[in-house]
Amino acid sequence: MDHFLDKTHGKFSFSADESPALRIRPGTGELIGFETSDEVYRQLHEYGDMDKLTVGINPITGPVYVDGSAPGDALAVTIHEIRLKDCGWSVSLPGTGALQHVMGSDIFARRVPIDETGVHVTDRHTFTARPMIGCIGTAPAAGTNSTIMPSYGQGGNMDLTECRPGSTVYLPVMVDGAYLSIGDIHAIMAEGESSFVAIEAEGIAVVSVDLVKGMSLRAPRVETADEWIFVGLGDPVQESIIRGYEDMFHFLVDDHGWEAGDAYAVMSAVGHSRLGGPTGSSDPDPLHPMAPIGAVTTHRLSKSVL
Repeated sequence: MDHFLDKTHGKFSFSADESPALRIRPGTGELIGFETSDEVYRQLHEYGDMDKLTVGINPITGPVYVDGSAPGDALAVTIHEIRLKDCGWSVSLPGTGALQHVMGSDIFARRVPIDETGVHVTDRHTFTARPMIGCIGTAPAAGTNSTIMPSYGQGGNMDLTECRPGSTVYLPVMVDGAYLSIGDIHAIMAEGESSFVAIEAEGIAVVSVDLVKGMSLRAPRVETADEWIFVGLGDPVQESIIRGYEDMFHFLVDDHGWEAGDAYAVMSAVGHSRLGGPTGSSDPDPLHPMAPIGAVTTHRLSKSVL
């Protein structure tokens, strides 16, 4: 790593009002390590009581000021490596996730050992680690974005399994400097994240940052070795799906010069859609701050058709 930001740089919002922890020039190939914290899960495991917590939920490390970035540009954040530490956590927070009604009102917290053989989720189940970044984004044009929910056009707590080593995450720039932050590493997570917290783990995300001038995005997108993935955000879910598919269509027609009819037909044949993370696309009701509104969807296009 050329630069390292330890977890003492943790924040609880995406904001351009924060003082940058680091300033970089994009496109140099320099590697930046973002250390994340799992202290909240350690405390939940120890105390089993939300009222005894001394730290916040879902901190992000940063922000990083990217020289030359301006509104209307995009950051291209390539994830090179995620270094996990010795354990993760499976936690049920009352009132959250798809299983809230069956898990009840008590906090469930389990320490999950991680070693060279895998992620030891139970005494009988050890899975190969598939580390990913749950929360990655830039600052909004004004104010702050939550690190918990919803997901935003600038990123945030998207909880997408594709934000993993080998992928490049494209994020809109809304303010000079972009103010990139990263947090919420998972050791392994099923798509859709039934528990809302997956197998959380402390670790270090190692990334490099490029700048794409004039790449105006209304939502993040992810490039893997084989696919382009367009994130849809909207309320209700149908609006999220429409927006994701529209971005895929414009990618083919506007960026790659396809005929509209060709794009329409190919998307009908091989443009796949599925639900993304569970954090929703609109600010939740203040009385129910962990209840998502709207939907995050992902829309996948194989690079082979290009």
